[in-house]
Amino acid sequence: MGLVSEYVDTASTATTERLTRLWPPPRSILSWLSTVDHKTLGKRYITTAFVFFALGGIEAAIIRAQLARPDARLLTPEAYNQLFTMHGVTMMFLFVQPVLSGFSFYLTPLMIGARELAFPRLNSFSYFVFLLAGIFIYTSFLLGAAPNAGWFNYTPLSGPLYNSGPNIDFYGLGLLFLGISTTVGAINSIVTIAKLRAPGMSIDRMPLFLWSSLTMSVSVVFAMPALSAALIFLELERHWHFVFFDPQFGGNAMLWQHLFWVFGHPWVYIVFLPATGMLAMVFPTFSRRPMVGHTFVALSTVTTGLVGFGVWVHHMFATGLPQLSMTFFGAASITVSIPSAVQIFAWLATMYYGRVVYTTSMLFAIAFIVQFVIGGISGVMTAAVPFDWQVTDTYFVVAHIHYVLAGGTLFGVLAGIYYWYPKMYGRMLDERLGKLSFALLFIGFNLAFFPMHVSGMLGMTRRVYTYASSPGLDTANLLSTIGAYVFAVGFVVTLWNVIQSRVAGHIAGPNPWGAGTLEWLAESPPEDYNFAQMPIVSARDPLWTNGVTPGPAFDEARLTPRTSALDAELQRPIELPHENYWAVATSVTLLVTFSALLIRSYWLFGIALATTLFGAARWMWPLQSKVAETEV
Repeated sequence: MGLVSEYVDTASTATTERLTRLWPPPRSILSWLSTVDHKTLGKRYITTAFVFFALGGIEAAIIRAQLARPDARLLTPEAYNQLFTMHGVTMMFLFVQPVLSGFSFYLTPLMIGARELAFPRLNSFSYFVFLLAGIFIYTSFLLGAAPNAGWFNYTPLSGPLYNSGPNIDFYGLGLLFLGISTTVGAINSIVTIAKLRAPGMSIDRMPLFLWSSLTMSVSVVFAMPALSAALIFLELERHWHFVFFDPQFGGNAMLWQHLFWVFGHPWVYIVFLPATGMLAMVFPTFSRRPMVGHTFVALSTVTTGLVGFGVWVHHMFATGLPQLSMTFFGAASITVSIPSAVQIFAWLATMYYGRVVYTTSMLFAIAFIVQFVIGGISGVMTAAVPFDWQVTDTYFVVAHIHYVLAGGTLFGVLAGIYYWYPKMYGRMLDERLGKLSFALLFIGFNLAFFPMHVSGMLGMTRRVYTYASSPGLDTANLLSTIGAYVFAVGFVVTLWNVIQSRVAGHIAGPNPWGAGTLEWLAESPPEDYNFAQMPIVSARDPLWTNGVTPGPAFDEARLTPRTSALDAELQRPIELPHENYWAVATSVTLLVTFSALLIRSYWLFGIALATTLFGAARWMWPLQSKVAETEV
């Protein structure tokens, strides 16, 4: 198997000059706001998500300082409730899913040989809504009224009787606002993968990262309505005297749990599967061979997303549900581990039959397997109803979720950063600093979270701001706090590596890793138009098998080819919009709309909503095409 493609870009100088004029980069503050470039917006998504990650990390550091020793009084109970709630909200909604979406928005057009996402302005809109929704939620700290009922926000604790302040309104309205970004981003991703793949990239030739991104996006479309409905019901109950969750008037507090976890458990896979797609790119590249069982890994990815919709009740085994229903959901919860195991065995087989190169990216990928297997085992344990009854609402569950989402997803993201950073910025990260950061992060993570299994088995309850002294709990909590700070130091090293490599790293070149997928065909960093000549694909790993040839340039306007959904047969070029300000303007008016609801200013709400609708209408006004739409 060759590792170097014989692809030769035959685009003329005149073609590249025309494309450069058609796809200009942002050159001012105003163009920075109006850009629709998927690469710029993808990097903004990633950067913004890591800013929120830093805020969530600060919250976690304060929590661990409070819990380092028994009977501590660093925080009041209310301050602790706000911090652990915002830590969960930040990591689950403002970091993990947005950072994975950022990678998807950046990489998808490059991986499929396109010049843009299907809806470039929608991409800009989704980013600004994400940014403003995060700011909206975090302004709650300025009022001393941050959400305080956990990231799961159970009723009746979050209802008007026990929580009448604005804390829960920041949560409910903020997540409704953020859900708009998540949903439109998912739709954009689905259409892009379905219709803009390079000619010849049939679905059996799609990179596995695209399968995971597609599964994530479809899951978002079907999962988000349940959360949105729950949040709308809650806000109606809190302010307009509806009784969805009030048993005194025929409501049911369990309705919130069902609606939330119908969303919440698919969400676990929404934020996990794209990380597995990243690893499916890393393992073949650094094992120097194609992925073992490519088709089975793609099927297992889709199966995981489907089965994930049928296991939500395993979060509710201690709520008194009928035994028969819990039996079925317990069995489904065990079954969902099977497709995940298929992926793990495929990764291990790929390494076994390859020649492994231990780069920093590969080390994080291998660590992902270790962390995820530990988290997966504890997850299967809690699928057994009697065991779940013993550890429900203890630190055993905290350990489990962190091993799956932090040890799993986060280590996958770090593997992706070290893998694709050269593509994004044209420079290599320092491998020595990278391996130092890996050691600190791996040791710190396990020191922080593995003892939580022990403290949970000893009976330490979740969501309590302090605890009585006992030999087991004292030691376990102190180790967890030490591990958390070691973990934080590892991230500081990673941040320094990213910053200093941006200006002083070695020049990367188009394909520094000798990878086989299409994004490595473009320059590093890619040109504004990605490809001067649109690639035509004839193999699954086109750069390893000379399975890519140059196609048309499509340089008459801002064009990218549209292909058929299954076989990727070329149909015609489609014209993509230029930069404009309507996306950012509409996201700002949406911010005013939700802010008006927060302060209950209904006249302002009406004006802001009407302005939002006007902005959306103006945004969607048909473009004047510069080229005739003709079949190719």
